[in-house]
Amino acid sequence: MSPVITFGGLLGEATEGRISAIESLFGASMTGIAYSLCSGQPLTILGSTGPVLVFEKILFKFCKDYGLSYLSLRACIGLWTATLCLVLVATDASSLVCYITRFTEEAFASLICIIFIYEALEKLIHLGETYPINMNNNLDKLTQYSCECVKPPDPSNATLRYWNERNISVSEVDWQGLDVKECIENRGEFVGSACGPHGPYIPDVLFWSVVLFFSTVAMSAFLKDFKTSRYFPTKVRSIISDFAVFITILSMVLIDYALGIPSPKLQVPHVFKPTRDDRGWLVNPVGPNPWWTTIVTVIPALLCTILIFMDQQITAVIINRKEHKLKKGCGYHLDLLVVGVMLGVCSVMGLPWFVAATVLSISHVNSLKLESECSAPGEQPKFLGIREQRFTGLMIFLLMGCSVFMTSVLKFIPMPVLYGVFLYMGASSLRGIQFFDRLKLFGMPAKHQPDFIYLRHVPLRKAHLFTIVQLSCLVLLWVIKTSRAAIVFPMMVLALVFIRKLLDFFFTKRELSWLDDLMPESKKKKLEDAEQEEEQSILAEEEGTVQVPLEGHYKDDPSTVNISDEMSKTSFGNVWKSLNTDSSKKDQSSKRFMLLRIQFYNSSILEVAVVCLLNIVVQHVNNVFKVVSSPFPNLLEADSLKHVQEQGKRKKEGRSGERLGPRDESVMFPSSLCFLIK
Repeated sequence: MSPVITFGGLLGEATEGRISAIESLFGASMTGIAYSLCSGQPLTILGSTGPVLVFEKILFKFCKDYGLSYLSLRACIGLWTATLCLVLVATDASSLVCYITRFTEEAFASLICIIFIYEALEKLIHLGETYPINMNNNLDKLTQYSCECVKPPDPSNATLRYWNERNISVSEVDWQGLDVKECIENRGEFVGSACGPHGPYIPDVLFWSVVLFFSTVAMSAFLKDFKTSRYFPTKVRSIISDFAVFITILSMVLIDYALGIPSPKLQVPHVFKPTRDDRGWLVNPVGPNPWWTTIVTVIPALLCTILIFMDQQITAVIINRKEHKLKKGCGYHLDLLVVGVMLGVCSVMGLPWFVAATVLSISHVNSLKLESECSAPGEQPKFLGIREQRFTGLMIFLLMGCSVFMTSVLKFIPMPVLYGVFLYMGASSLRGIQFFDRLKLFGMPAKHQPDFIYLRHVPLRKAHLFTIVQLSCLVLLWVIKTSRAAIVFPMMVLALVFIRKLLDFFFTKRELSWLDDLMPESKKKKLEDAEQEEEQSILAEEEGTVQVPLEGHYKDDPSTVNISDEMSKTSFGNVWKSLNTDSSKKDQSSKRFMLLRIQFYNSSILEVAVVCLLNIVVQHVNNVFKVVSSPFPNLLEADSLKHVQEQGKRKKEGRSGERLGPRDESVMFPSSLCFLIK
């Protein structure tokens, strides 16, 4: 309910109260109940989304600039959009979701996050215009401050027309006796040293709004991460994390009410009725607009259909991923059918449009996960699937429908708190977007880069090129959204699919499979690590060796220590050199001499000493029995040749560098000693 109220409050400000929080709650309840009962994938949760909010703001500004009725024109667009959605369902257009890849999904999701952050900060800054700071304070003249309402000395034509329409007799109005609200309604002016542009200066309101705004963001983030805290049992931590936003809003409302500072509040009616008195629950599609608007609205309806289709199907693709192990069908066509029908109903009733909300849907799916019971201490539970049912979604929207009768409570919610929730939703959603992870790689040295799975298989320059293309599309989306051509904004969203297809000419299929795969980063990394472990176990079985699993990071130091060089540095150096020189003169063939290679890690001095003594003994044995080995040169040559061939074969198969653990001491004896032992 928190996001619905937040979007409703922002939509109310954007449309001057024509569609606000009470309409959002009623519309969400009605649409959600129908979707939960009739859709093909009831795990998806409907809600207001950033792109739809942008489209509503663009449409309202267009109607205001050209003097058209917003609700009537919106009803025509909604009916055309519903019709076009039915056409998409009938023509099997939902099969086009196969072209929606990570490139399109992340660019779209990034735009939504940026819209959330930008809108929240913009609303907070605008509070400074309504509740300005008095920059000319003089503490010695506080008793002389005054602000009163007076008749405009030079009223404009719009003000005169306003007085005539409402039969306001200017001469009979007691201007100085009017309060702030009455003065604004009668188009009076404020005069005095304590007056701002929109009325008297109100102390502490702007400062308190800023405190509420950032406190909401900080508290929401803290409670959301409380699941990983060390305090309280696991169940309690999970509940606090799941209801982080609700707990934050409730806490801020209580603090604001206790202090009593007149911060701006959510505008809701005292009873169940539309927010504005000049509208009802049914909207005439023509109304005061010209008759031909019912025909030409098919053009913006086409753009709105693209937006609804992309928003709905991108979320549906995320929910229907294989990693969720869903057993029942997807139902893309049926979902779009229900959304289209309810969109037409909401348009006629003057309610907001609702489509699949990505963040809410993912949270809903995560809350329905099935995991195995842990039998051993410390054993991680295994993911078994999702509880696929309709009951939870149905109850969510039934309870939301009951909340429309709680308007006496909703009016205490400060607007800065809703702005803070909006900022938190945008900032927290950036955390799981791979696009922003790749953006951070531009300023990061290679040795400090995280172990992303795509960096194992794709050159860094290609990853940067892919990121630059995606960033260019995002910037272009934002420029169009803020320009006078903002009405064609949905067309650019659709163009993302075609831009992604053009990348096939600049990247190989293998590179795109790692950069543009819908599978999450963590999932792909687990699969690859599992494959590597399986390959290592197969190699170990073939070689008859035992693989010792190691935890933590360790350095592989395969350096070979030459005992001759090391011994020459000790006090036995002269004896060692004489033995080594004498033996080398007797036989020039290196294959007949002892080759002792020790790969040691943290070996003790005693171990090295024992190996050195063993080497001296072997040297003498080799010299004494050289006569024995000479009658059988062919046999010894064959034995050495076989050993070399085996070593070459192992190197060719890539097994020569395998490690069995942090310590792997091995001694290689000469073929002559092997023959003697035989």
